[in-house]
Amino acid sequence: MADITYNKVKQYIEMHQMITAGDLVAVGVSGGADSVCLLHLLWRLQQEIPYRLIAIHVNHMVREDAARDAAYAEQLCEQLGIPFFLKEVDMGSYAKEQKLSSEEAGRILRYQAFEEILEKQREAKETCKIAVAHNANDRAETMLFHMFRGSGIKGISSISPVRESVIRPVLCLEREEIELYLRENNLTYCTDSTNEEDTYTRNKIRHHVLPYAEKEICQGAVSHMNELADDLFKTENYLAEQTERLYKICVEKCGNDIEARDGQQGTGHVLCIRTDRLKKEHPVMIERVLLCCLEQMIPHRKDITRQHIAKLKELMQKEGSKEMFLPCDVVAYKEYDRFYLIGKEVPLGKNRIISEQRLNSDRIYEIKPPVELSIAGTGDFVFTVYEQDSDVYQRIFCDVKQNIPENRYTKWFDYDKITTSLLLRTRQQGDYLTIDTSLHTQSVKQYMINEKIPKMQRKSMYLLADGAHIMWIPGYRISQYYKVDESTKRILQVCLRGGRNVRAN
Repeated sequence: MADITYNKVKQYIEMHQMITAGDLVAVGVSGGADSVCLLHLLWRLQQEIPYRLIAIHVNHMVREDAARDAAYAEQLCEQLGIPFFLKEVDMGSYAKEQKLSSEEAGRILRYQAFEEILEKQREAKETCKIAVAHNANDRAETMLFHMFRGSGIKGISSISPVRESVIRPVLCLEREEIELYLRENNLTYCTDSTNEEDTYTRNKIRHHVLPYAEKEICQGAVSHMNELADDLFKTENYLAEQTERLYKICVEKCGNDIEARDGQQGTGHVLCIRTDRLKKEHPVMIERVLLCCLEQMIPHRKDITRQHIAKLKELMQKEGSKEMFLPCDVVAYKEYDRFYLIGKEVPLGKNRIISEQRLNSDRIYEIKPPVELSIAGTGDFVFTVYEQDSDVYQRIFCDVKQNIPENRYTKWFDYDKITTSLLLRTRQQGDYLTIDTSLHTQSVKQYMINEKIPKMQRKSMYLLADGAHIMWIPGYRISQYYKVDESTKRILQVCLRGGRNVRAN
């Protein structure tokens, strides 16, 4: 039977490509039955695959008998000739400081210990793996735990055989198989006293729910649940691939400056979602892409609920401009056929994140040509003035008369019509531009609404201004009043190179 178990685990390792020649594998050894079985199986596997094996024991400093477990794990490793490393951590204090459950705090500290020791032990060209001793029963317990909490497919598919550098070679074994292997190989193990308590939810599932299912509902329930977990795992992998493909099509990442109402400045994180494209997809894919977006913005997955996704879907379907607020100071904006998620790297409090008044002295530049001005996220502005007797003036003037220059990012103005200081700045209340030869005016706000410029973009766009009179909205139009005509004595040429808040460059 011992050889059957060994071959079963060996095939499972090969099927999931967990270990290859030349790897450095750190196995977590608590001293319990599962980890002792795993250690012994990996020790035997070294005879067939040349890789380096080390053992790590993490003492959480919680139980009185923890020192006994550490001593046993060290003694076993010494008998097998496996290098042993002990790491002591204060799980209780860490859980309290980070406001985590003891289970979550212990998991984090264990993996931190593994990574720390592996980094010190790793030799050149070695690929590092962390082997942990989750078994089929653990997987079934986790599946039920996540199902009771309302998790999706990813949660219900439970523990995966491989997750990045973490491998689970005995996930294919049920607890009875592990205990039988230990008896046949005369291997003793320690029993964690907390495993017998019903304090933890998982222990209640282990002691009461699964045994009842096996005895009263369906013999082989654990095995059947693991088969389902495998199917769900493959399904989730496929859906994840499709979500990634759709995410690349529908979502664009960009940066943006965000201010609090008190004027405090912070660096933001912005995702732009093409709702016109995403709305054509199946509702399942829409929800997955939205969840993927929120996972980019919100640090902890547990802070994202089904209600948040449902509200985002509802907001996405509405007409006009809408907004909603999400956990961790994330703001969602609906603007025409674009949907924005805006998050802050530095939280600015519980009030509104986006300020209605975004202007400050750092966003107003007085222009005195000739000059070149570079603005991060917008582009490089080049200002040049040409006198009437210059060759360039004559060429530009001839082109203007023939209505040739339709370059969206190079514009010409009558420099002498500027009545105040020439400014490059963001929008202010009362800004207007001249829209026809009869000198009728229109507010910049109304013009931007008519052009369907997203609200978020309106606030960050730089405009060329003469007081409240806007000479040019880069990427869009210039004011009729400043156009070059036969009476123009000096021509102001303004070129914009590169940039984010323009339609195409």
